[in-house]
Amino acid sequence: MSDLLHDALPGHEVNLVFARGLSLSALTSGLRELNREPLAEGEADGWMWAVHDMVNDELEDWENVDYRRVCPQGAEVVVFVTEPCSAKAHGPSFDYLRDGAYTLSFSFEDLRSRVGENPDYMSAELLAANLIGPESECTRCETEEGHDCYEDHDFDREERIAGAIAKCFGLPSPPLAPAVTAR
Repeated sequence: MSDLLHDALPGHEVNLVFARGLSLSALTSGLRELNREPLAEGEADGWMWAVHDMVNDELEDWENVDYRRVCPQGAEVVVFVTEPCSAKAHGPSFDYLRDGAYTLSFSFEDLRSRVGENPDYMSAELLAANLIGPESECTRCETEEGHDCYEDHDFDREERIAGAIAKCFGLPSPPLAPAVTAR
């Protein structure tokens, strides 16, 4: 998933945060209050963005970030957790907050287990991208003896999920790889 960010921050496991409805300084100061120093930040197409380390080793703070504190009334926050637990090989995850509440959250590993105040918020986009629904799963193991569906896994799936998210929210290319936002 690090290619989502052009591999711009080697050696860092990062979260990528987009915000709309608040200033870049409000976003970055809010992240600092959460003990997450931005490594990169910017503004494009009406979105403020910041990249920060997923954890704060100096403070031994390995907890997930509660982004409700940087999402006041009237704001939206989109978060990509690019490597939630690389040691355990867990896939990336996604959060969408609006007005300080988690509207939609899911792991890229299982799009069927979406949670939040509106877990179906992106269902139409995920279905259109063939990421959920009856045609999205490999079924060759049902007809071909010895077939391993995991080996047949669609390896560009993470990029397709990120692309569906970027398209749904109109996220800008910087800092995302152009391949993600070109969908």
